Amino acid sequence: MAKGSVRKKGKKWDYRFYVEDASGNLVQKEFVGTESKSETEKLLRQAMEDYESKKIIAKADNITLGELLDIWSEDELKVGTLSNGTVSNYLQTIKRIKQHPISNRKLKTVTSEHLQQFIDLLTFGGTAGTFVSKGYARDYVHSFTAVLQQAFWFAVFPKQWITFNPMQYVVLKRKTEDVDLFAEDDVEEANAKPLTHEMYQKLLAQLSKRSPDAILPVQIAYFTGMRLGEVVGLTWQDINLEEQYLTVRRSVRYSSARRKTEIGPTKRKKVRVVDFGDTLAEILKKAKKEQHRHRLQYGQLYHRNYYKEVREKNRVHYEYYNLDGTQEVPQDYTELFFVCLRSDGCLELPSTVEAACRKASRKVPELEGFHFHTLRHTYTTNLLTNGAQPKDVQELLGHSDVSTTMNVYAHATREAKRNSARLLDKVVGQ
Repeated sequence: MAKGSVRKKGKKWDYRFYVEDASGNLVQKEFVGTESKSETEKLLRQAMEDYESKKIIAKADNITLGELLDIWSEDELKVGTLSNGTVSNYLQTIKRIKQHPISNRKLKTVTSEHLQQFIDLLTFGGTAGTFVSKGYARDYVHSFTAVLQQAFWFAVFPKQWITFNPMQYVVLKRKTEDVDLFAEDDVEEANAKPLTHEMYQKLLAQLSKRSPDAILPVQIAYFTGMRLGEVVGLTWQDINLEEQYLTVRRSVRYSSARRKTEIGPTKRKKVRVVDFGDTLAEILKKAKKEQHRHRLQYGQLYHRNYYKEVREKNRVHYEYYNLDGTQEVPQDYTELFFVCLRSDGCLELPSTVEAACRKASRKVPELEGFHFHTLRHTYTTNLLTNGAQPKDVQELLGHSDVSTTMNVYAHATREAKRNSARLLDKVVGQ
């Protein structure tokens, strides 16, 4: 237990006690108390108890990997400059790591070999106690390596609990792909196939039967290539129907860490402008009239949509809420006029739209494997195969550079590939 004492200085009492510095030497810490000796002694006891409890946690001989991750998330992750979405993903990653036996290991006993085995388990699949991995995509596993890298560097400095970072020797391996050299089947496209216009019409027909509120988000994505969260986050203020362009400013997503639907920035944290044609303009005009009709039909039971600003440490969250006309609106709520609404006025959430698309893919044979992001592939494919400039497509999609656009969507369609291959016939005069 730390040793301490109180002494009077003028009208007030001070209290002091000794603590260990990074080298293990004892140094004196002195604090101002109150005019009461007994109250100052109480402050001294509380301060020494707090120091001892933190000291026990902070000793590298006692701290576990799981405890390190918790401390790092509080001291570094939550107060850092990463986006709310990234923070939420990293917190989920920490939760997942703590389900593995490695999280119970003392920090000083965690080796590069232990960490490599854990990352390999995530990559290739397997079990470790009750922890089960089916083998995950490289991007998903990368979030684990990022969290562990940063947490261990935090343990090296400023905490000085360990002298080196064992994650620096861990390699994120690639899965080997087995290829059947003697199969007689045709080679399938590795990427999601874009929709033909006929398939798009079948999708709308299926949604109209069971999930009509999901139709407008699908239509917007088909004609703009926007991501699902971006489509849902679109407001009428973002749309210029006269000049036929919209501004992509925000994205709606569910934070599993906070258990809240939140409004945040786009994936690249950049605002972009997307032009559209007459077809989507007519769709949007019709949707606006429908919303007005629903508002009159539901009356007081029609919902309005709001966001609330919540500050946690140095981070700001914008939480989504909806209230009908019979409910009192709190002063800290700000109304938003979303484009994609249910008939009762509530926002059509990303999870609902995605679920409707998955159900449609099971009901319609031609849509097997379809998901909402396929619409983004389709939009890009339609533009590129009809002569759009790659740089223009990149800006419309909000990709960081044009190579991303071309690499992701180079598969386009089988027909476009055939036409490209036949260009050589023209060269030789066939």
